[in-house]
Amino acid sequence: MAFKKFTADNIFTGTTMLGAGQVLITTEDGTIEAIIQLSDAGDDVQQQPGILSPGFINCHCHLELSHMKGLIPEHTGLVDFVITVMQQRGFSEEVIYGAIEKAEEEMYYNGIVAVGDICNTAHTITQKQKGRLHYHNFIEATGFVPAFAQKRFEQAEGVWKQFTSEELKVKSEKLEQPELFTSHFSPFTSSIVPHAPYSTSPELMRLINKHSAGKAITTHNQETREENSFFLTGESGFRKLFNLFNIDISFFQPSGKTSLQTYLPELNKAGKLILVHNTFTSRDDIAFVKHEMRNGKLQMAESTSLGDVRSTVFCLCPNANLYIENTLPPVDILRNNNCEIVLGTDSLASNNMLCILREMKTLRKHLPHIPLAEMLQWATLNGAKALGMDNKLGSFEKGKMPGVLSFNQNLDELKRLI
Repeated sequence: MAFKKFTADNIFTGTTMLGAGQVLITTEDGTIEAIIQLSDAGDDVQQQPGILSPGFINCHCHLELSHMKGLIPEHTGLVDFVITVMQQRGFSEEVIYGAIEKAEEEMYYNGIVAVGDICNTAHTITQKQKGRLHYHNFIEATGFVPAFAQKRFEQAEGVWKQFTSEELKVKSEKLEQPELFTSHFSPFTSSIVPHAPYSTSPELMRLINKHSAGKAITTHNQETREENSFFLTGESGFRKLFNLFNIDISFFQPSGKTSLQTYLPELNKAGKLILVHNTFTSRDDIAFVKHEMRNGKLQMAESTSLGDVRSTVFCLCPNANLYIENTLPPVDILRNNNCEIVLGTDSLASNNMLCILREMKTLRKHLPHIPLAEMLQWATLNGAKALGMDNKLGSFEKGKMPGVLSFNQNLDELKRLI
């Protein structure tokens, strides 16, 4: 059997920086064989500059919005951003499909190997069938009026059925990279998820909770201060959105609690719950999550392939947060409370590039005290675990096929080796 051998100034395994003098060995198809001492590696060792790492996991993206790149001004605030997204519907399918293909190509060459992708339509299925990246599709359900919960759920279920039927077909079709998808590991899996607490009624959340038991789910969480104020007092910029689209929310009574503390008990059956953005998440919110889990109130499914079933994961999308709200989430509060952190890019509507390395570079600029190895674990093994893909991705462990990247210490020059 032929092998590939790589060495660099440093090798990050998914959890640890090994330093120099080590060699990563893979088979021709990228399966990890071993990491050994350089002195024992023999000939044909490829010397790479900088750091070797497993491929990156993008835990939050909206691939279907890629045609909106550059259309929305920066720093509008989330309410106006959401309004603009909802109003931008006049694009041809040709433009949408072309942008999806280009955006996935961008992710591929930026070292991303797997994506947690938000889907409101089936527009991305054709591209995903090509098998270039691994996907977990988060099929989004939206509807704040309780009377429409069943109808809105059925609409989301219709999209979910399209993805799950294609998932079955894709296993028997010839893929561009069939070696990536062996045995039980399919190119994409899917679950139905709530968009956000300000756009999903408790009745709709309960339908989602039942349907997606044991699976990875996600929701946009506390991306703006207006979200918390909506649930605390009812006075919020989100009323502008409801008024603009003629949605009667006279039934709504604020809970007097933050959004996270209001909706979290409705999502208690997931295998993993990925909270995205968390820009205005507080210490009290984190304490609430830990208290609910510790006391068994988040009775997540016990039979799941997603590892720690009682895990709530916090996904950071720093460049999107700066683009929309011009602020960053409380990263050190999350770290100091031992929260499980992963990274995402959000969409090209709210970011100039789909690049996890660039997200880390932004974090390093604003928070230089965070060790690079810690951020790399967020970008690799933590992300793979969150999406239920750590059996193949996320770390340089024997038998896995995580991809191999090389990049410099400044996080601005990346090469995809496998």
